[in-house]
Amino acid sequence: MILPQRGGRPGTTAEADGLVPAQHPFAAHLRHAAAAGAHRVWTPADGPLPSLYISHGAPMLFEMPGWMTQLHDWARALPKPTAILIVSAHWESAPLSLSSTNPSGLVYDFGGFDPLYTTMRYDTPDATGLARLVAGLLPDSEPVHEHRSRGLDHGAWVPLKIMYPDGDVPVLQLSMPTHDPARLLALGQRLAGLREQGVLVIGSGYMTHGLPFINWNNLDEVPGWSADFDAWAAQALAAGDVDELARFRSAAPGMPYAHPTVEHFTPLFVTLGAATDPTAPVTTTIDGYALGLAKRSFQAA
Repeated sequence: MILPQRGGRPGTTAEADGLVPAQHPFAAHLRHAAAAGAHRVWTPADGPLPSLYISHGAPMLFEMPGWMTQLHDWARALPKPTAILIVSAHWESAPLSLSSTNPSGLVYDFGGFDPLYTTMRYDTPDATGLARLVAGLLPDSEPVHEHRSRGLDHGAWVPLKIMYPDGDVPVLQLSMPTHDPARLLALGQRLAGLREQGVLVIGSGYMTHGLPFINWNNLDEVPGWSADFDAWAAQALAAGDVDELARFRSAAPGMPYAHPTVEHFTPLFVTLGAATDPTAPVTTTIDGYALGLAKRSFQAA
C-alpha cells in the first residue's frame, strides 16, 4: 500500500530521520554514516560497477546494527554509483514496469512493525535519465511502462536507505516479470551495459525465505533446510554453476521450505545476467543468518 506523506507526516527525509529516537539502532547507524564523510563518486576510470544480489530483510533490519554496518561498509567499498536500478522480490509484474522517476512516497508493503517505519522517507533525485537508459537497452517488442505514482517498496528502500542514507543517488525499481531463470538472465544481460555508466544493478531478495517454517520461539535456531539450501547456493555460486542454480526447484536441498514461493531467490538471476561473465565465481560480501534465514549477499564482476 502507498500511504501519502502529508497531513502531519514528515515532509522530507531529514525530517523523517529526525523522528527516529536517538537510542534506536538506526539513529546510531545514521550517526556512523555521517561520520564516514564524503563517498567518492564513480568515474569512467573505475570501469563497470559490479552487479549485486542483496538479502534485504524487512523493516526489522533497521534494528540489526551488525547487518546494517555490513551493508553500509559494502556500499562504501564501491564508488558511489551515478544511479541505481533495483529489482525487488516484492514487485512481480509483467510486462516490465518501472517505478516513478519522481515518486511522491514509498510503498509500505508490510505490517506488524513499529509505526515508526511507516513515517520513514527516502527521497532520491529525479531518475528520468536512468529511465531513458533502461528503455534504450530493451527491445521495441518489450516496452517498459512507468508507474508514475509508484514509489520504492521495502525490498528496495530498506536496504538502500541503509547503504546510501543520504538519498543522493537516483533510484528506479524494475518489476520482475517472470520467475523463469533463463528469461531473467536474459533481462540482466540487456541491463549489463548500465554498469559501464556507473549504474549499480541490484537484485534484492533473501537467500532463504521460509518464514512459515521459522521457530519463532527460538530465533537463534538455524533450521536445517535454511543451512542446507545456503550451503548448496554458496557452492554453486563459487563454481559459477548457473545451470545448477537454475534447477533450484528440484536440485536444491531444503526446498520447498527454503522458498515456499520463489520470488526472493529469483532476483539472483538478474544479478548474474548483468555480470560480465555469469559463470564466473562471485564475491560473497555478507553471509550468516538472521532469524534463521540465510542473508547471503554477493557481487558479480
